[in-house]
Amino acid sequence: MEAPQYVAARVQAALAEDVRTHELGIRVDVRGDQLFLRGQVSGAEQRERLGEVAREIAPDLRVHNEINVVEVNRPGEDERLD
Repeated sequence: MEAPQYVAARVQAALAEDVRTHELGIRVDVRGDQLFLRGQVSGAEQRERLGEVAREIAPDLRVHNEINVVEVNRPGEDERLD
């Protein structure tokens, strides 16, 4: 069986390199037969894609997608500096 830190590194690399995700800021933690994804993304679809990629890379592990979706607001008015 592959060491947990190697599985986590492989999943993290896949999340960064897969054309569906390209996510660098996701933490991957493996404990026993469970894999945890943690971090923040700007949309529910991206969250689901990250879980999908993780399940493909580590099919023998139970994936817990604990990624939070944060609301990204449009910028407000420009701040004037006088």
